Amino acid sequence: MSPEATGVVPAVGALLAEAVRVYAGSPAERELRAVAARIREPLRVAIAGRVKAGKSTLLNALVGQELAATDAGECTRLVTWYVDGTAYRVDLQPYRGAPRQLPFRQRHGSLDIDLGDVRAEQVERLIVTWPSPMLRRTTLIDTPGIGSVNTEVSDRSERVLAPEDGEVTAADAVVYLMRHAHGDDVRFLEAFRDGAVDRRTVNTIAVLSRCDEIGHARPDALTTAARIADRYRLDPRVRALCQTVVPVAGLLASSAASLREAEYRAVVALAAAEDTDRMLLSAARFESADSDTVSTTERTTLLARYGMFGVRTAIRLVREGGVTNATDLARELTKASGMRELQHLLATQFGARADVLKARSALSALDGVIRRHPVPAARGLVHQVERVQSGAHEFAEIALIDDLRSRRVLLPESELHDAERLLGGEGMDAATRLGLDAQADGETVRRVAAEQHLRWQRRAENPAATRERAQAARVLVRTCEGILSRRPAEYSAAAPAPGGVGRYS
Repeated sequence: MSPEATGVVPAVGALLAEAVRVYAGSPAERELRAVAARIREPLRVAIAGRVKAGKSTLLNALVGQELAATDAGECTRLVTWYVDGTAYRVDLQPYRGAPRQLPFRQRHGSLDIDLGDVRAEQVERLIVTWPSPMLRRTTLIDTPGIGSVNTEVSDRSERVLAPEDGEVTAADAVVYLMRHAHGDDVRFLEAFRDGAVDRRTVNTIAVLSRCDEIGHARPDALTTAARIADRYRLDPRVRALCQTVVPVAGLLASSAASLREAEYRAVVALAAAEDTDRMLLSAARFESADSDTVSTTERTTLLARYGMFGVRTAIRLVREGGVTNATDLARELTKASGMRELQHLLATQFGARADVLKARSALSALDGVIRRHPVPAARGLVHQVERVQSGAHEFAEIALIDDLRSRRVLLPESELHDAERLLGGEGMDAATRLGLDAQADGETVRRVAAEQHLRWQRRAENPAATRERAQAARVLVRTCEGILSRRPAEYSAAAPAPGGVGRYS
């Protein structure tokens, strides 16, 4: 078990083992064993958004390989899981019948999967198994676009991420792509968030996708997109539905991950040519200009893979002299795309909370099984589920972040940011929680943790405080106690403070 597997994870594992024993021999046993297996699997992160938001392109960038179809083919209308494995294979899971392996080939920057005579409406999901360091840590779920003219396509995404009848979602966390805050985006995020224990702002990150297009591919396009993302991030309605909003140029990030030596040479040639600035005035001119420097075919390929913003950025980087080979260019383009910030968020927010997020999903699934299959022997399980849900400090932290962001608990503005950060809103290690440099020594961490402990203890004991504020302060006190209980050597670990019986309701 990883370092972040604190008190709640073994508790949920023990509950699942007991539930398997209670339901042995019943139809629910298989479902419970699947839930128990899920808690041992990588974190499941779904990529969701409206049609043409750039979901598959972003998935390719995250994996670092061009796997997901990015056109309007049949497979883009299906839910596709990308999992790590030792073999390269694609399996089809139908709604009825046994799974079967499908033939495929990799071409034109994606997998060409042959569905044969199977219709899309018969397919529950495709499972692409691909050896990948990224997929070793995280299972990615590519969903069809919501807001599609074909309502059946949109329904597939909603069945996965916002199922009805109290069923648990397939994903532990969501990266939601939007080109702007459309009404459908807000409604979908509300549907994903409402109702179940595993749907909180802490497990949703919004991405302002295709952000190079927002600034019309100008050199400052990402700066413009960052300002828009900041505005969304501060919008109370968006803030209540997701943890943060980050701008990413997905096409640039995806192509940079697979940048070819021939492309680097073409960019170098363009950077040195006298007529390049004239060609860069527009995409049409860049593609059709009469030039002997780089062929029309090569320019068309560059434009298709990197977009106008990516082409302009690559040429600028070469001209500035900081790029001397294809590896340098790929690294700098990835940085320029905004992908590094998203990867950091996935590591610090989803990765560091992975076991807790999985435990919440598993607990929600267990609760659903008990409610759908009530038997006398399961009555004790109901009480145990409620006890873990209400008593685990890890869940209390997540619930309080959610309540602070949705303004169900009101703190003074002078305290709100500090509270969210202490709860792990900006990172899970002790130094980040306390607003310190990552390299802060153990003595400094303990001193600041003690100061914060005293600060929130006074808030909790203030007779003038409302009940909600006092309860929130007690959660923060428990978080400080968890930090203080650790050994100095553990302060730099990206792990939550130890769990316990801290209660928040």
